[in-house]
Amino acid sequence: MPSKYTIQNHQNPHFLTYSTVEWIDIFTRPVYKDIVVDSLKHCQNEKGLILYAWVIMSNHVHLIASAKENYKLSDILRDHKKFTSKRIIEALNHPEESRRNWILWLLKSHGEKNSNNKNYQVWQQNNHPVELETNKMIDQRLDYLHNNPVKAGLVNIPEEYTYSSAIDYVGGKGLLDIEFIV
Repeated sequence: MPSKYTIQNHQNPHFLTYSTVEWIDIFTRPVYKDIVVDSLKHCQNEKGLILYAWVIMSNHVHLIASAKENYKLSDILRDHKKFTSKRIIEALNHPEESRRNWILWLLKSHGEKNSNNKNYQVWQQNNHPVELETNKMIDQRLDYLHNNPVKAGLVNIPEEYTYSSAIDYVGGKGLLDIEFIV
């Protein structure tokens, strides 16, 4: 019997959430969010990622995504999380990062406890994929995803938040290319 949180049909749109360990607010600075954006862009161009919607919050990422034919969404996410982990660790080691010591200590303590990691663990292991099977599910997740920055008090309206696809859904152009799902 398949797990509730297993991707079965990689070509169907899924709502995905992945979070930092201990819900550490790593993404409060653009440098770290830009690492995620650059990796998503690479995954779109080279790994078969189809991105319908996205948002990067302070400690988690939401996507509505699928994989192109002959690609696996789970493989794309694995590679994306592995790459971003390495780049985030490198960026955290910058001497001007005031939070460097305690964040790296937490990431290292999690990495040492997990046999899947060598040194550090940035992301929690799961992605909580939910296959979006109906228009109602799509509308609910799209609204939830785009309103996350509003509910967090970061912006007044969704399209004001730079690290999101909300601007695309009102006729503007965001940081990443998307395919419209509605």
